[in-house]
Amino acid sequence: MEKYTVSSDGQKIHYEESGNGNTTLIFVHGWLGNAEWWADQQESFKNKFHIIQIDLAGHGKSDTSRKEWSSTRYADDIKAVADATSSQNIILVGHSMSGAYVLEASLKIPQVKALILIDTLKNLDEFYTAEQTEEVLSLYKSDFKHTVENLLPQYLFAEQTPYEVKVRLQHEFLQNEPELAINALRPLYKTDFRTIAKQVQVPVIAINSDASPTDLETNRQYLKNYDYVTIEEVGHYPMLEKPDEFNTILDGVIKKLI
Repeated sequence: MEKYTVSSDGQKIHYEESGNGNTTLIFVHGWLGNAEWWADQQESFKNKFHIIQIDLAGHGKSDTSRKEWSSTRYADDIKAVADATSSQNIILVGHSMSGAYVLEASLKIPQVKALILIDTLKNLDEFYTAEQTEEVLSLYKSDFKHTVENLLPQYLFAEQTPYEVKVRLQHEFLQNEPELAINALRPLYKTDFRTIAKQVQVPVIAINSDASPTDLETNRQYLKNYDYVTIEEVGHYPMLEKPDEFNTILDGVIKKLI
């Protein structure tokens, strides 16, 4: 069922609701993503859990006219949807940039019992300086299409990433206005999420690609209860690249958390 709610700054936030169960799984996509990135998970888990798939502001079917792009606003998008569901037992699942935002959202939503991070925040001590941020964003400003087609694949895809996944994602990325895409990404680089991580009280488990290492020791300096599981031979989108294996791992992580 498709629904809308309103975030703290008046943006209409689209979400899809299905399934039933005592636990609500709220799936939050990464940059330039949408609720449909979680279609395989919705199908796999709808008979066991109450499923919510969000479109953050600036993405999918949600409003794109936000004036102030910040991590707090993204966290408010998630909170608005959580409040609309009236669930008392919530697990937030955040992929890529939204891993950071589910951390922040968990501080605003008392019903959140745990967090699952998907290929994100592998080392909380890694962050960009203001200069580095502008350098990255300038690539998108100068030639968005070229950057999406030629530079991004080096960081987002593995050798084993299915061709159809690459084509789908590049097509979806290029449907976005470059200025909106840049504004939507900027908060990720501007926020020091270590301060937020230190305040998180609920268990956090990550499902990370083996394409780059996870620094368990560093992350445990900030997150009180952190662990991770590795999914092998995938890039940055394990839920799209190997949905069946990903769902098996996700099921095991959820069982551990509840």
